[in-house]
Amino acid sequence: MESFAKLASRLFGIALVALSAFVSLETLSRKLFNHSFEGADELGGYVLAVGSSLAFVVALIDRAHIRIDVLHGRFPKWLQSTMDWLSIVSLAILGLFMVYVGRIVVVDTLSYGSTAPTPWATPLIYPQAVWYGALCLFALCAIYLAGRGTLLFLGGRLDEVSKLFHPKGAMEELEEEMSDLERR
Repeated sequence: MESFAKLASRLFGIALVALSAFVSLETLSRKLFNHSFEGADELGGYVLAVGSSLAFVVALIDRAHIRIDVLHGRFPKWLQSTMDWLSIVSLAILGLFMVYVGRIVVVDTLSYGSTAPTPWATPLIYPQAVWYGALCLFALCAIYLAGRGTLLFLGGRLDEVSKLFHPKGAMEELEEEMSDLERR
């Protein structure tokens, strides 16, 4: 899963850099030649929609979802593990909800034959299908991790639950950054 998270991060980064170059080229073309390529905003919306959905997966795998953990470290280990387990189960429920709502959007788009209200008039089913696929991927990853966490939790292996789903602390993030710096 970590290799997928790295790949998704890199692809999203490449897409954002390409979008930035396209927007810069569009801006220069408008200013210098009074010509617009049109669609930079449309393309930007698609990149951000798909990229943010993939970012959910990356944050899930890297344990980077924001949680307020001011009190978390002060609780007993069993309560910390319980909260960690509940957090991954909550993310799986959120993933299922997003898939449910996303399906409604895609079905409506198909039934109406919706197109973007832009000069490109892109059939919206294409970008929405990619967006929906990324949401489904997030839900699948979250369900898998929630299932794994549930088995560990019900098996009384609370230390493993905490190890896998505990929020990253400042020291752990610092250690990751330092080891990443050494690799470079």
